[in-house]
Amino acid sequence: MNQLIEVDDRLAPVQGVLADALARVEARFDAQLGSDLPAVRELCAHVERYRGKMLRPTLVVLCALAADPRAARRPETTHVTESHVTVAAVCEMVHMATLVHDDVLDEAENRRRGRTVNHLYGNEAAVILGDYLIASAFELCTQLDSVSSARLIGGVSMTTCAGELLQLRFRDDYSIDEQTYFEIVERKTAALIAASCELGALHSDSNPETARLLAEFGRGLGVAFQVQDDLLDLTGEEAIVGKSLGRDLAKGKLTLPMIHHLALADPTQRGRSLRLAEAAAGNDNDAHNAARSLRQALDATASISHARDTARRLADQARARLSRLHDSPAREFLNRLAVAAVDRAY
Repeated sequence: MNQLIEVDDRLAPVQGVLADALARVEARFDAQLGSDLPAVRELCAHVERYRGKMLRPTLVVLCALAADPRAARRPETTHVTESHVTVAAVCEMVHMATLVHDDVLDEAENRRRGRTVNHLYGNEAAVILGDYLIASAFELCTQLDSVSSARLIGGVSMTTCAGELLQLRFRDDYSIDEQTYFEIVERKTAALIAASCELGALHSDSNPETARLLAEFGRGLGVAFQVQDDLLDLTGEEAIVGKSLGRDLAKGKLTLPMIHHLALADPTQRGRSLRLAEAAAGNDNDAHNAARSLRQALDATASISHARDTARRLADQARARLSRLHDSPAREFLNRLAVAAVDRAY
């Protein structure tokens, strides 16, 4: 995510600390997944290509800096601790596991402009690899001095799985409402992002109020981020986004634009849009034409605009949480990151 932010003189010191910390996170991640089995090493090497925005480790580091008054004065002299590196690697590992499992559920072929694990090695290998990542994350948690972080990660992992199960429960259910959609998003996406922010603060020995504020910031950012992801699945370009698109419709998962559209459409429009959604789930020219017609139908009810405005409103609400922290370059970095999360094209 930080590559989407214009770094000026004020943010440059934070960018330097962040780049160094993320390099350490990647090294910790790779070392943790080491294996004496060539087959396991091959799969783990492939999943490393899934690294993209590194949003969760970035948030761990930035929230660690934002929660530390010393870092506010001179961020370039701040040492990101080994505990921060460890929890950042754990959060990324849990996230990677969800991506591998999601690609199986969605039958996706592309991720980060490359082939998915399930496409190359099969669903069985992908499922077990996701399990291996989760197990590795919890083993890595044992290196922390306190069990509270492991307990938080464990709870968040359960919440994420519950969100996925809730989404599966409403697959092909065209009566799903916005309240249920946001319940799914808060659990399957926002919970881990909120935990990343909270863990960054907690391992800087911040006071509970600061950790709570940053967790709330992360939760709002996470929902906004997912709404934008869902928009890109409908309106993005695969060459830019870098992963298979249209998978939500193909798997019968209604997201905010479609939920809003179906709630406003009259019965005739609703029926036509549902037929278009079914036709758009393919990969041929007819599917592309159906997707284009569906986009026009969504525009007619201002459903794309509704989702985009919702994402921006949620990001603004998250940014408002930051105003209660002391002013610092790290806080400003978080502020700009929240804007970039909903203005991105990938």
